[in-house]
Amino acid sequence: MRIKILKKYILGASKILFWFSVGAGLGLFLFVSFAFILFQNIYNNTVYPGVIVENLDLVGKTEAQVQDIFAQKNEKLGKIQFVIESAVGIATVSASQIDYGYNEVLIATQTITLGRSKNIFSDISLLAQAYFKGIRLQPSYHYSETKLLTILDPIIKELYVEPIDAVFKFENGRVTTFRQSQSGQEGDIQTLKKDISATFAKTKYATIPFTITIPLRTKVLEPNITTEKVNNLGIKELIGKGTSYFKNSIPNRIYNITLAASRLNGILVEPDEAFSFNKALGDVSSFTGYKQAYVIQNGKTILGDGGGVCQVSTTFFRSLLNAGLPIVERHAHSYRVGYYEQDSPPGFDATIYVGSVDLKFKNDTGKHILIQSSVDPKTQKITFSLFGTSDGRKVTISKPVITNRVAPPEALYQDDANLPKGKTKQIEYAAEGAKVSFSRDVIKDEETILSDIFNSNFQPWQAVYLRGTKE
Repeated sequence: MRIKILKKYILGASKILFWFSVGAGLGLFLFVSFAFILFQNIYNNTVYPGVIVENLDLVGKTEAQVQDIFAQKNEKLGKIQFVIESAVGIATVSASQIDYGYNEVLIATQTITLGRSKNIFSDISLLAQAYFKGIRLQPSYHYSETKLLTILDPIIKELYVEPIDAVFKFENGRVTTFRQSQSGQEGDIQTLKKDISATFAKTKYATIPFTITIPLRTKVLEPNITTEKVNNLGIKELIGKGTSYFKNSIPNRIYNITLAASRLNGILVEPDEAFSFNKALGDVSSFTGYKQAYVIQNGKTILGDGGGVCQVSTTFFRSLLNAGLPIVERHAHSYRVGYYEQDSPPGFDATIYVGSVDLKFKNDTGKHILIQSSVDPKTQKITFSLFGTSDGRKVTISKPVITNRVAPPEALYQDDANLPKGKTKQIEYAAEGAKVSFSRDVIKDEETILSDIFNSNFQPWQAVYLRGTKE
C-alpha cells in the first residue's frame, strides 16, 4: 500500500517538474527572443557591439559610416609608391592610381551583416560571442588589376619574347630548311599580383611617404614544337659556333664568300665521318659561279677565281675549335691576313686550295652534325653554327703565343687598268712576320679527350696598293 502511494507521489512530482521545465524553457525562449528583438531594434541598421576591425570597435556605426572610415584610411594609403623593376625598365605606380587599399565596401557589408542572417540561433550565438568576447574580423583589401596592367603595358610588351617552333626539312640527303626551336618569355604577372597582395600586411602600418620595390620577373614560354620533335638524327642544340668579319672587302670578294658559305649550308655530317671542306665545297672557278677577286699567288696579289673562299674556311675552322671536334688537317696562311684579325688574335685561320690544301675534321660525337652558315651583308660578318647533341665536352683555348716578330717590307704599288688614272686603292695591309701558336684542351667526364697545338709560321707581308692607269 505504501509502495503504491510512493509511486503515485513520484509520478505527480515528475509531471509538475516536467511542466515547470517546459514553462521555464518557454519563458527563457520568450525572454531571449524579446531581448534579441529589443537588441535588434536598438542597433537597427548599425553594427552590433563587439565587432572589431583593425582594432576599431565599430559598434553603432552604420554601413555608410564604416565605409567612410576605411575610405579615409585609403586616402592615406594612396600616397604609397610602388616601384616595379624589370629587366627592361622601371615603372613607378602610386597606390591611388591602382585603387590600392582597404576594400571599404566589403568591410562595411561584412560588419553590418554579422548577426543578421536568417538563422536566429546562429545570430544569437554570434551576438553573444561578440558581446562578451568580441569578434575580430580580418580586413579585406583590393587593388585594380586592370589599372595596374594598363600602366605596366609598355614594359610587359617589351619583356615578351615569342617562342619559336622548330623547322626541319630534309631532302635528297641535305637539310634544306632548319630552324632551331627557341624558348620565349613573358612577364610573370601572377607572381607580381601575389607580391603586391603580400604588401597589405606591412602598408597598413606604414608611415607615409612609403616606397615599396617589387620585381616583375619573367617566366619561360616553351615552343609547341621543339627541335627534338622534328628530327630523329640527334640534332637538337648548338654545339659550336665560329665568326669572322670581312669589312672593307671588294664586292666580288663578298660575293664569293656568300657563295662558298651557301655551298656548305645544310650539310649533314654522319657519326664517325671524316669531313673534307674541299669535297663539300666542290670546284672553285668561274664555271661554278665564282667571280674574280684578289688572291695571293706566288707571292703576288692578283685577280683570281674565288678570292675570299679562305675567309669561309677560316670561319669554319673556328667553329670546329669551339665545338671541341678533332681537327684532322689544317693549314695556316703563309702571312697574316688583316680580315681574320678584325675580331680575333693572329693564328686562328685556315687556308684551303681545292685539290691540295684541305681542312678536315672527324665527327666523334656519336650523332649527326648539321652545318649552318649565314652571311650578314650589313655587318659584313660570316657565321658557322654546328648543331648536334652535346656530350658534355668542355673546350679551353689558350691565348696565342707570338714570337720571332719580323717587320713588314716596304709597300708595293701595282698598276691596275680598271682604276681611273691618279686613283690609288689599298688591297693588302702590312703585316709583320711571326710565329704563332695556341693550344686547345677538350675535357669530357673530367678526362682530357683532346689536347692539340696549332702552329702558324707567318712571313712578313707588305702593304699593296693598286695604282690606276685607266685613261
